[in-house]
Amino acid sequence: MTDWRAVFVGFLVVTVVGIVGLVVPGIGQIVAGLAGGFVAGYMAGGGLGRGFWHGLLAGSLGGIIGGLLIGVAVGLAGLALGPVGGAISGAAGVGIFALAVAVSLVMAIESAIAGIVGAAVSD
Repeated sequence: MTDWRAVFVGFLVVTVVGIVGLVVPGIGQIVAGLAGGFVAGYMAGGGLGRGFWHGLLAGSLGGIIGGLLIGVAVGLAGLALGPVGGAISGAAGVGIFALAVAVSLVMAIESAIAGIVGAAVSD
């Protein structure tokens, strides 16, 4: 059974560390996924599979929220530039969606691996 408290706390760690990690692009996001997955796996405990699952959920949620924030930022920038900017941001929508999916997958995979480590440490 999924421990949603562990997933939510892991998601919060991914989000907070990811925001702080914007200072160091790329590395900060990787650390955010690892930290959130570790926390979710540690809190869930109960074996490696359970840690994997909870880390995966925490990282996926963090990646989805990150992708949505990127989409909102580009949409607002397009609105600020007027009709031409709207057309540009609309055309960039496909790329933004692909970037959001890629970010979500990377965060989910690294968080799942960190969740396994967290579960192993907690047991």
